[in-house]
Amino acid sequence: MINAKTYDYAIVGSGIVGLTVASELKKRYPSASIVIVDKESHEGVHASGRNSGVLHSGVYYGADTLKAKVCSKGAKSLMEFAEEHSIAFNKSGKLIVATSEKELPTLDRLLNNANQNNIRAQKVNAEEIKEIEPNAAGLSAIYSPDTGVIDSKGVVSKLRSLLEDDGVDFLWNNAFSHKLDDSSFVTKAGNQISYGYLFNCAGSYADTVAKDFGLAEKYMLIPFKGIYWKLTQSANPLVKANIYPVPDIELPFLGVHLTRVISGDVYVGPTAIPALGRENYGILKGIRLGESIQIGYRLSGMYLKNQNNFRKLAHMELSKYSKHNFLNAAQKLMPILKDSDLVSTNKVGIRPQLINVESGALEMDYILEHTPNSTHVLNAISPAFTSSFEFARFIVDSSPLLRD
Repeated sequence: MINAKTYDYAIVGSGIVGLTVASELKKRYPSASIVIVDKESHEGVHASGRNSGVLHSGVYYGADTLKAKVCSKGAKSLMEFAEEHSIAFNKSGKLIVATSEKELPTLDRLLNNANQNNIRAQKVNAEEIKEIEPNAAGLSAIYSPDTGVIDSKGVVSKLRSLLEDDGVDFLWNNAFSHKLDDSSFVTKAGNQISYGYLFNCAGSYADTVAKDFGLAEKYMLIPFKGIYWKLTQSANPLVKANIYPVPDIELPFLGVHLTRVISGDVYVGPTAIPALGRENYGILKGIRLGESIQIGYRLSGMYLKNQNNFRKLAHMELSKYSKHNFLNAAQKLMPILKDSDLVSTNKVGIRPQLINVESGALEMDYILEHTPNSTHVLNAISPAFTSSFEFARFIVDSSPLLRD
């Protein structure tokens, strides 16, 4: 071994969940020794640093879900953190727009979610939509005034800095390799880490780490690629804040929307295209043969079983590789948009979505699994960034060793 060290807590993954779990542990146990190991060279390389920075209000989630329990509280905590540390954010608001009669019942369901979760939201008619977003079109909408946008890279960078100041060790370029025993593991760089308790916050690889602990036996993370276009400088003023479609409640994706991010740019997207690699950001970039074969096999099974109407999703999303089809999706919300208003961008993200391999169903909520001295966060999907501080409290509270 290159190095062998012992810590009270080891965290695998330096995305927003791993960083906020470390922050929560330091608040509770200031003298505890903590290490965060990551296969990358710095924090938030993947989902945490590639998202749009939208702070969701929580209207999408039923009151019985873990997402609902942590989303709105998490958004408030994150905005307080940003204010304390001079990180740019803006409570800009959001419209969720129904463009057809068949979407109106779902709009009512979302409004009911808001009422049950004590979230500020109001239903607005077609005229009121125009007052909020003059270029949007719809029959009715939900207006969420507490939705915001934030500098997500600024958040993860500041968290890393604060944790380093508090004595947390970061072990970069050290991917988790395998468990040695119930209190130690080895990294692919050859470092041995011993710990009192481990938190697996490995994002798109959380399932593979968990399987080494005998967990996540019926789960696998499947990647979905989010591609964006951007409005030109001349078209940018068409959007004031955030305009979203009514989502398909059978799916964990929100559909193509228009978002004014913290930089002032307006992005249109993302797609939810099934990808053949957990880091398949380009057409071929990030594809590893063994991984791609395994993912392709699972995607084929999901297509055949058609759980969550997956076949329709696959056809619809793959078609959005075409700019014409992508534009059509955006024009449902804003008919005034033209082909020339959209310019290509290198912004792309991967959403690692947990599936139940036995049923082929997409898992819609956060899922945690435990051993006596480890906790594994298996489905840290949106709104994990928004929820992160409150979600971290829940993760630590639910950990068997700490709960006892």
